[in-house]
Order: sequence, then structure tokens, then C-alpha cells
Amino acid sequence: MAGMRWDAQRLDADEPGTLPGMPSVRGLLRSVQVPEFPGLTFHEVRSRSALNEVPGDSPMPFRWTINPYRGCSHSCVYCFSRSTHQWLELDTGRDFDTQVVVKTNLADVLRRELARPSWRREHVALGTNTDPYQRAEGRYRLMPGIVSALAGSGTPFSILTKGTLLRRDLPLLAAAARDVPVGLGVSLAVRDDALHASLEPGVPSPRARLELVRAITDAGLPCGVFLAPVLPGLTDGPADLDATLRDIAEAGATGVTVVPLHLRPGAREWFSAWLAREHPQLVPRYRQLYRRGALAAPEYRSRLTERVAPLLARHGLDRQAGGAARGAGGTPAGIPGDGDSDFPAGSLPATRPAAPRSRPAPPPAVEQLTLL
Repeated sequence: MAGMRWDAQRLDADEPGTLPGMPSVRGLLRSVQVPEFPGLTFHEVRSRSALNEVPGDSPMPFRWTINPYRGCSHSCVYCFSRSTHQWLELDTGRDFDTQVVVKTNLADVLRRELARPSWRREHVALGTNTDPYQRAEGRYRLMPGIVSALAGSGTPFSILTKGTLLRRDLPLLAAAARDVPVGLGVSLAVRDDALHASLEPGVPSPRARLELVRAITDAGLPCGVFLAPVLPGLTDGPADLDATLRDIAEAGATGVTVVPLHLRPGAREWFSAWLAREHPQLVPRYRQLYRRGALAAPEYRSRLTERVAPLLARHGLDRQAGGAARGAGGTPAGIPGDGDSDFPAGSLPATRPAAPRSRPAPPPAVEQLTLL
């Protein structure tokens, strides 16, 4: 989060529902609650910067990100972006779900940054921290300005989302894809509606997200799917994985990556409390699987790889367009090996300019992306 600060300028507009500001949010303009979004508080700020540089030692295959929002109304119990709210002196639990920071001027700031002579039109990723198409986007409509600024400057970009609100912008995204490479990804964690309602209560239903995948590909755009996170003892059974991968294939996904649950600090505490409350019989198993830290034990990842590989083949998800096997000669891409999980085909721009700074090319990302 280094380098991200906000001006303490005040918005001109007043409206009913404006609340006293929270001093823990730097540069706060105002806090707003509106009837259309019960239970949520939006903290409006003016951003001084739009483009966030990824640390040089990161394995991510992009150097720049944009985060229009901080905090997320999707309320995913497992979301490992929760720890970022501590920087705002807010908690990683309910505050993360209900206290959403909105960078109201982000598109204008972005246009200025993209116009700089030093900008090299490198791939910019959205949705790697919190979801740009969460509920707040329905009110603030930041994404059309961001997409237009990126495409107009010749900058390739990618979007990862759980939000079906992306359908609103499909015509704009299709137009952008005629000018710059565009990657789109949709995240799908569970198929069961009851488990979905318990684990990710603010997220559109699994069926709605599968329909989003179909809408994206029907619009002529690529769409990779992250089957993530896979939850030990809850969503990793052969029948569950088979049915979910079948649904993803039938929705027309251009690729899929299966990623087991990560439990980083912030998410670990919140998820562990949920597990003890909803599935106490699984607590000992999770303690054993995650005894070494955020990643599941290597033996579990190996078993999951063995389980997923034939299912990917069965549903044609181990192949790229044209029928060439993915990952030939090694662990196939799209399954969770030991640190070689890949981004699914379609979720990144088809071509990416090389980073100008001198450093080794990053390996495929090994960690589940932060999903808003």
C-alpha cells in the first residue's frame, strides 16, 4: 500500500445520509449510507494516484494494478485481502465487509498518469486486491472511465471479478478489445447454493457467474475461470469438482485454474471462526493441513492435482484453442502443482509488453489472487 494517499479536499455535493468522517481513513471527504445499499458505509476519498506498482520480487505476471475500492461487500469469509483494512485502522472482519473506501476521482487521475511520456503502456491488472465490480460500482460507476482511459491510451489490461455487474460494461469492453489486448477472469469458489450463501453472502450466485462467463464469451471476449479457492472437505470431492468443471466448460470458458484455499493472516482468523461455527468437525483437519502457514500442506496439493487432472481432460479444459495441450512436458497448467498454478487462458491480455526495468521474467503466479 506504500505510496497511496488521498487529498483532504471536500466534495461539492451534499446529500441526505452523509455521516461524520472516520478519522482513521486518511484524506476522507465524507462517509455516506444510502437506502439502496443497507448495511454498507461508503467512505469517499480523492486519490492522488491510480496506478500501483507491484513489488519487484512479486511472482505476478504484471507490474501495475488499479484498485478503485478498498474493502468489499462480497463478504467472502476466505478473502485474503482482508488484512489490507488494518492499514486504515479498521478490522479485517466486519469492517472489511461493510466499510468500503471509494476513490471517487480515480478515472481523472488515471488519465493524467497514462498521458505521461514515461508511461510504457504495460499491462495493468484490476481485481487483484478487491473486486472492481462489487456493489459500490453500481453507485459510483468508476469502471467505464477506467476502461476508457486504459483503452484510449493503448494500455493492455485485465479484470478479475465475481461481480455480474461487469455485464453492464460488455459493449465498452468489446470496443476496448479492438484497440488493446484485454483479459477477463471470473472467480467461482463453490457450486452449492447453501454453502455459497454461508461463505460469500454478498457475491452473485454460482449460476449467475456461470451465465456471466457465457455472456462474456458470447460478446467475443476471452474469459478464464479461477476455480478458487477449493476448500478441503467442503468443495474438493471428485463429484463436486467434476460437476463444477463441467459447468465451467459448458459456459464456454477459455481456460480454468484450480487453486486450493490459502489462509493468510487476516483471512485465517476470520475463516477459522467461520469453520469452528459451521463445520467444527473439520477444524482438526484444517489445523493439520495449514500447520506450516498460509499454503495447504504439499501432500494435499499433490492429491488435489491428481484428482483434478483427469477432470480437466474429460471436459476439454486442459487444452487451448486449436487443441494444443497446455503445459505439455511438465505439470499441466490449470492444476495446483507445487507452486506452478497458472492464470487460466483468457484471463490475461494475449500479449504483454516486457517490463522496462531489469529483472528476471516472473514465473507463473503461485498464489490465489485477492478476490474482492
